[in-house]
This record gives sequence, structure tokens and C-alpha cells, in this order.
Amino acid sequence: MEITISRSSLLNALNQVSGAVEKRQTLPILSHVLLSIADKKLRITATDLELQLMATADVIDIKSDTMITVPAKKLMDICRALNEENPIQFKTEGQRLALKSGKSRFQLALLPANEFPSVSMDNAAVSFNLPEADLKSLIDHTAFAMAQQDVRYYLNGMLFELAKDHIHMVATDGHRLALSDFAEKTSVKEAMSVIVPRKGVMELSRLLNSQEDHRLQVHLNINHIHIAHERFQFTSKLIDGKFPDYKRVLPKGADKFAYLDRDQFKQALVRASILCNEKFHGVRLTFKANLLQIEANNPEQEQAHDEIPARYDGPELQFGVNVNYVLDVLNALPAGELKISMSNANSSLLFESEDDSSTSLYVVMPMRL
Repeated sequence: MEITISRSSLLNALNQVSGAVEKRQTLPILSHVLLSIADKKLRITATDLELQLMATADVIDIKSDTMITVPAKKLMDICRALNEENPIQFKTEGQRLALKSGKSRFQLALLPANEFPSVSMDNAAVSFNLPEADLKSLIDHTAFAMAQQDVRYYLNGMLFELAKDHIHMVATDGHRLALSDFAEKTSVKEAMSVIVPRKGVMELSRLLNSQEDHRLQVHLNINHIHIAHERFQFTSKLIDGKFPDYKRVLPKGADKFAYLDRDQFKQALVRASILCNEKFHGVRLTFKANLLQIEANNPEQEQAHDEIPARYDGPELQFGVNVNYVLDVLNALPAGELKISMSNANSSLLFESEDDSSTSLYVVMPMRL
């Protein structure tokens, strides 16, 4: 390979694929990125055998286009340290890559390109397109509720549920649940559900831009999800497992409702959390006529008490909740009035926005204090 490329173009592409570079280096080749030329652009691919990311970069000049693998971290560190004004020249010399920029010279050891693994996707069972900003919004409204390293491996990801006229995103860790819905025509003939692993979800959120109106090409089968963007390509293996029936978790028969301002509620929770138990993060919510009391204490016998107005005319109800779980929900909800649905002191709390355009629901399980 012999090419000339700008520092910014190369660094942007490397940043896009960096999340798929294997950090533990179980196989030396997984710490490398694959460089190749396609359609007069430099194509950079990284994989950890579960997730594969590919990004393209514009090149200034191409003299030869052999595929090579380069140590990802070293290449990124070199690019960050170089001067932006000088283009970077690549030239392979046997099993080494000579890199030149201005007066700087580097040589990097290569590994055989034919040893670089590929996360390939078989024929897609379903293909459709989706606005980038909407997929970003769906992920951002639900991803926080995914489990982390749970023995129930199927919770360490997000449920991607497709129907003919809508897409559901659902995440839960067993203590809280987030659901977001998007009305979109898809090509599925029958409802289809897949579980995208947590790492893939987080990388996808990082790559997507909520300000862009680009439409993504989404391809799905029972083993993989593939998303094609003009800036990158994302391929991930899916979790082989059965996601819990989230509809059974949604509280039914709730007959008591409280309405309060999201920002006031959030600020009061932040204040109370200062003195809550650092291990359990519990706060006590007491709903009274037109009032919500928020209390917290800790093993040092320190206490916090706060009150905010609420539209509520039911009997007094008291709940213990994890303050971080509720704050995550409030951060995902839009500003304005929110609605909390409940049935009794042992029931789950259902949070939603009073804004008619909102399509997200959040469930938080109570805890004993």
C-alpha cells in the first residue's frame, strides 16, 4: 500500500472504529485494524469477533492498494501527535509500514492481512431504512436500563422489536425497565424480535448523530444486525436468548396518578441524594394531597427532607426507590410535566411524559428502606 491522506480524515475514521478494537488482545490480530482501498477511499475495519466497525476516509493520492493490518492504538497515538498541516504518507516495506509526515518518520510492524477475521452476515431476513436521528433517540431513551454483566445474559443488551408499522426498543436490568416506541413502516411480514448486545448498542449510540436526517439501511437476521451509513458500517452478532415478556412488567390497573414538574422533581432528588445511603441509594417518596415529600438518610443518622408541589388527590402512598434509577428516567424524559401511575405502596411506579408526542414509558420497582 502506498497512499497519501490528511491527518484529520484518517483520525476521524480511526475514532469511529476504535470501539471495536480488542483491548484484552486475546489474539494479536484483534489489536490491529485492517486498511484497504475501495472506491478510491481508505477503508478501515476493526473487530473483536462479536462487533465489527468499518469507516472510510478520503485519500489525497493512491499509488498502490495492498491490504494491510496496522496496530490500532499505535497508529491513533501517532496521528494525534502529528501536525494537522502536514499530510501523512503510507508505504509498505515488506512486513513494515513506513509512515511519514513532515519531518516525522515512523515504522510499524504489520501482521498478515489474510489472518484478519471478519464478522460476516448471511442473507438478511429483513431489510428496511430508518432515520438516523430517530434511531439515536430510541437508543438514548432506553439504553441506560440495560444490565451490565448480569448472569441473565439476555438482559445485557436491548430488545429490538419490529412490527409492520412500528419499532420497539426495550431494556431492563430487572429493577427498572425502559420502553420507547417509534412509528415506522418496516418490511417485516410477521413481528420479529432480536437482542442487540450492550457493547453494540453503546457503540451505535456513539456513532449516530441526532442532528442528521440521513436514513440508515438496517439488515437483520437471527444471528446478526448490520447497519449501513454513509460514514460507517456496523455489524454485530446478536444475543441468542429469550428476552422477558416486558408487557407483564408494565403496571396494570393503576388508579392513582401524580403530576409534577420534571425539573423540580429532579432538583429535589439531587439534593436528597447527597445524604442517602451510599450502598443502596434509597430515598423515600411520600405522595400526599397536592404534595410530594422526598426523604433520605444514611447510617450516620444524617437526614434530608424536601417537598415539591404535585397534582395528586389520592390517599397517602409511600415508596422506597433507588434515587439513581429515578434520575436516569428523569434525564430521559423531556422537560415539562410528567405523570406517575401507581396502584398501591407495593406496586411499581410508571413514569411517562404528559406530552402527547412522547412514546416512552419507564417502570421503576420499589425497594425496602
